[in-house]
Amino acid sequence: MADASCVVLGLGGCVDYELKLTADALEQLVAEHGITAGDLTPPAVVSSVRDLVVSILGYVARGGGGEHYVASAPALESFAARFPYRPALGGTSVRAGILMSRLGVPSTLHLVSVNDTVRRLLPPDTEYVSSGTEDTFYPHLIVQYDRGLRIRTGDLDITAPFPNRLIYVNDPANGAMLLTGDLGDRLGQAEVFLISGFNAMRSAAELDRRLAELRAHMRQLPPAAVTYFEDAAYHEPAFSRRVRDALLDRIDVYGLNEDELQAYLGHSVDLLSAPSVADALTAVHALIPVPALVLHTKYWALVLGSGAEAYAKALDTGTLMAATRYCHGDDFTDEDVDRLRRQPRRRESVAFAAELGERMGDVVHCVPGFALDVGNPTTVGLGDTFVGGFLAAVARREFR
Repeated sequence: MADASCVVLGLGGCVDYELKLTADALEQLVAEHGITAGDLTPPAVVSSVRDLVVSILGYVARGGGGEHYVASAPALESFAARFPYRPALGGTSVRAGILMSRLGVPSTLHLVSVNDTVRRLLPPDTEYVSSGTEDTFYPHLIVQYDRGLRIRTGDLDITAPFPNRLIYVNDPANGAMLLTGDLGDRLGQAEVFLISGFNAMRSAAELDRRLAELRAHMRQLPPAAVTYFEDAAYHEPAFSRRVRDALLDRIDVYGLNEDELQAYLGHSVDLLSAPSVADALTAVHALIPVPALVLHTKYWALVLGSGAEAYAKALDTGTLMAATRYCHGDDFTDEDVDRLRRQPRRRESVAFAAELGERMGDVVHCVPGFALDVGNPTTVGLGDTFVGGFLAAVARREFR
C-alpha cells in the first residue's frame, strides 16, 4: 500500500510535553504545598498544581496510569516548568500514524489543531487535514515514572511498584472535536479507519452532535473497510457509554487496555490468571459486543471474537512495536526491531496464553509479551504504538 488516502486516522491530535518524574523535584512540590499522607484522596477536579501533585502521587503509589481533564491550563505549564521536558506529537491517531510511517504505511490524519510544532514533527509521507481554522497550541502534560521511584518526605513514603504514564489535558480544540466537511469523501477511499479522541469532550449535547455527524460521514466507507475504535479514559466517564451506543454497530475492531477493562468491570483483574481474565473478557464482551475485541496489556495482547485467528499477525506486530518503543523510545532502528523480535517471551505470559486458549478455544488468540529488563523505559505512547503496529498489518492485509 502506497496511497495515504487508504488509511484515515482520526479524530484529533496534540502536542505533548513529555517529562519524567524525579524524586527530588516531586518531593519539593510536596513540601511546598504541604501535602501529607492524609491528603492523597484523588481530587474530584484537578484545578491547581497542588491537585495535580496529589493526583500524581495516588497513581505512583499503585503503579497506575490514567488521563484527566485539568481545569487550569496555567497549572499544567507551572508543573511542567519544574521538570525537563521535550515536545512531541501525541494523540492515539498521530502516534499510530508516525509508527505506521516507520513501517512503510502512509496515512492521512484528521486533526483538530495544527501549529508549527505539528508541521515540523509529522513524517513527510503523512498527509493531514484539520478542522481548525487557525493555528492553536494546547499542550498535553505527559508524566512518566519508573518502577521504584520513591517519594519520601514528611509522613509520605511512596514507592512505585510499576512504571507507567499519566496524561493531564486542557485542550479546547480536542474538547470540541470539530470534523472537516470532506471527511466522508475521504472515508469513501479508505481501507482502514481509526476512531479515537472523543474522550476529551465535555459537553453532552456537543458530543451527541459530533457522533451523529461522524455516523453520516461513515456511510461513505467501502463495505470492506476495517474500522478500528481505540478506547481511552474519558474526562467525563458517563460519556463512554454514549460513544459506544452511537458507534458500536459500525465498529469492526474495538481496542482497550487493562486500565479501561478494569474501569468497565469496577474491580481489578489478575492479568496472569486465565480464569479471571476469561471471566473478565466474557463480561466486557457482553458490554461491548463487537466482531473483534482487542485487549492490550503489559503482559500480553489478545483478540476475542469469532475470527480472532485472522488478526494473529496484527497482534504480533502491535506487540513487537510497543515493546520496541518501551525499550528504545522514538529513536529505535530496524536493527533494534529485529533484535527484539528474537527476544524470548515472558514465561508467565506464555503459560497464561496457553491456558486461556485451552479454556476459551478458537474464539480467542493471545500473543505473549516479551521478557524485558529495561532500566529507563519509555511508558508513554505504548498503546498508541500497539495500535499503529496492529493497523499497519491490517492495512497490508496480513491476515491468516
